[in-house]
Amino acid sequence: MTDKFAPGARSSFHQPELTDAEYQTIAVFVHKASGINLLDGKKELVRARLAKRISQLQMKNFKSYFQYVMTDSSGDELVFLLDALATNLTSFWREPQHFDFMTKTFVPELEARRKRPGGGGPRMRVWSAACSSGEEPYTIAMVVMERSPFFANGGDFRILATDLSTKVLNVAKRGQYGPESVKNIPPAPLGLYMTKTPAERGGHIYQIKPEVRRIISFRRFNLMDPMPFKGPMDLIFCRNVMIYFDRDTIARLVDKFYGLLEVGGYLFIGHSESLSGLDHKLQYVAPCIYRKTSR
Repeated sequence: MTDKFAPGARSSFHQPELTDAEYQTIAVFVHKASGINLLDGKKELVRARLAKRISQLQMKNFKSYFQYVMTDSSGDELVFLLDALATNLTSFWREPQHFDFMTKTFVPELEARRKRPGGGGPRMRVWSAACSSGEEPYTIAMVVMERSPFFANGGDFRILATDLSTKVLNVAKRGQYGPESVKNIPPAPLGLYMTKTPAERGGHIYQIKPEVRRIISFRRFNLMDPMPFKGPMDLIFCRNVMIYFDRDTIARLVDKFYGLLEVGGYLFIGHSESLSGLDHKLQYVAPCIYRKTSR
């Protein structure tokens, strides 16, 4: 007998309809659980992304599915729900002005500003707060290593990369990408930090080299949860995530970022985002770049 809750179970059910009341219930719950705002015309998105799962579970409607999420003591179905509704769009060298700023301003500034006692050299801590499938933290690592011999040769450099979605984190941890994914990587870092190998089904894949991967720690983390790490962080990247949050959620999140940043550290947000109109303590530096100047 096939378990009706098995993910691979076949179903002949038609896609269920999502009522306005069910949509509101799911949207409010997801907002509270993850900060994602689904109340602004996202009903069809919710229906489309959850209907397949409801069919797999051989449930009749969204109400039954939501009850299942709420009563699943393992929490696995909640993770699945949030995975399904999180939007993960990313690429290597996305919004390259941020990486230009790092190479021309931040890394030289850090090397000059903060030296360890005894001349041991600077340290660098970076948080990629919504790392998706890994392109952002790997880009950060490659940019810094190419610019700084100290950090490229074993200097104290670590990147924490977190995301809400376990699905994309599994991709990120593998560090393997197809030719289309790496097309934006400049030739020098592509050759230095990735290995081109034949793929099982023909063509090629590009594997991030161990010296880059060792710098990055991938973890599942919900930005709405209390921070499990203390910092301080020299850079925080939280790009094209806050567009899914309402203003109150953004304000609380930026306050968390401020508390984690080192004095002199920077917050990078997405090109379609802005902190204007929010009450925050960060100093505007350039479009989408903010700095913590004091405690």
